[in-house]
Amino acid sequence: MGNRPADVDLLESFRAEFRGKAPRLEDVGGIKVVINPTPLRDITVDLLDCARVEFGLRLGGEGLVVYGKFDSEIPGGSVKTRPALWIMEDAILSGRLVRGQPVFETTSGNFGLALGAMTGLGLKVVALVSRKLQEGVLEQLGSSGVELVNLDIDICPAPGVQGDVNLAMAKGVAASVGQRLAELGFETAPFDSVRTEVEELLARQDAIGLAKLLARAYGGFCPSQYDNELNVGVHESVTSVEIDQQLKQLGTSLGDVELVCAFGTGGTAAGISRYVARTYGKKAVRVVFPLAGQDVAGIRTRERAVGLKFYEPQSYLGQHEADFEEARRVIGFFNRKGYDVGESGALALYSCIQIINYGAAKKMVVVIADGASKYLQAAAPERRKRDEVTLQEAASAIGEYGSVVWTHNMFVPKEEGLMLIAAALGCERGAIKVAKTKDVQEVLNGRASPAGLE
Repeated sequence: MGNRPADVDLLESFRAEFRGKAPRLEDVGGIKVVINPTPLRDITVDLLDCARVEFGLRLGGEGLVVYGKFDSEIPGGSVKTRPALWIMEDAILSGRLVRGQPVFETTSGNFGLALGAMTGLGLKVVALVSRKLQEGVLEQLGSSGVELVNLDIDICPAPGVQGDVNLAMAKGVAASVGQRLAELGFETAPFDSVRTEVEELLARQDAIGLAKLLARAYGGFCPSQYDNELNVGVHESVTSVEIDQQLKQLGTSLGDVELVCAFGTGGTAAGISRYVARTYGKKAVRVVFPLAGQDVAGIRTRERAVGLKFYEPQSYLGQHEADFEEARRVIGFFNRKGYDVGESGALALYSCIQIINYGAAKKMVVVIADGASKYLQAAAPERRKRDEVTLQEAASAIGEYGSVVWTHNMFVPKEEGLMLIAAALGCERGAIKVAKTKDVQEVLNGRASPAGLE
């Protein structure tokens, strides 16, 4: 499909809507300069304070400095905005994507949200997601304009890795997928023609391969973030240059620091590793994974990274496994300090504390890939009351509240979600209470007071 001419109207609309917002390189007087960079902040004092308050560690030392790279503040809310824009613009420019074509992709949240911002251009985006995702993420994906196809499997295993779903169960999931596509207006014949392949992919828990298969069956486009070289290229060509320029303004460079980031698709780690190796002739990236069996939004355990195209252990300075149950405490601490730090950022920050404790590094940059707000504030903005406070405002004054009441008129968070809310606010799990859906409806309809929810 790449032989078609570019959809000029779509390309112009895309560039008008997104080029002015996201980080990009521009030639200024013969020098490549990054426009719209995300913040790079010195968080040394706050990180050491976190180590002392939350973990009883008194760390420090001459020359120690830690910077946070806050891609949680990029339009779209996460580092995945960068590759999503590169991949989609390239697809439009090359003629592989035109208006009227569906877009299929597997996502654990952030990449799907970045695609959701593009549905306003007339693109139909279908995201294959796991029911294990937090309800807030699923709702935000849906409200962004993305059409969801929920899979009763784990979407994290690498392509081709044998999962624990038997073929009989896979047939049932395949039937559900077909029904959902029909509900979204897709013809049944293309799906039926590849049903056997769908079942085989589901039996292997290969949701990545499934997205590609559906794109082929329906003449659509799959961004294929897990093996699209642009996922690495944007970080090598833009993100790395951006961080390097910011560090040079502070009197150092990527050649003098170590960079810590959690592993999702591997694009960030691979791109920055390649840049540092080419520019400074060294290794600089420390990759972080949660412990085996732990579920962190968008982040893979080490064993599930093996087999992915962009898992490049030979190029990393180090690989670290960190206990996310401990890292949860970092979310609450940093949000009380006014930062927007999500699960992957907390895992990276907690690993950074461990690295400092072991004396392994003195200058570091920690990638804060996304924030906590989408996991904790799922309610639609128009339903928020004037007397509600933001997550950061509540976290900074949690001692003023006797308890926290979760109110939503559509769903009740799972236990994992309640634990995350407690961690982000810095309170005990027992302080989080959940209002009944019917009671919330009474408040929204003006027939009851919020005070009565508790």
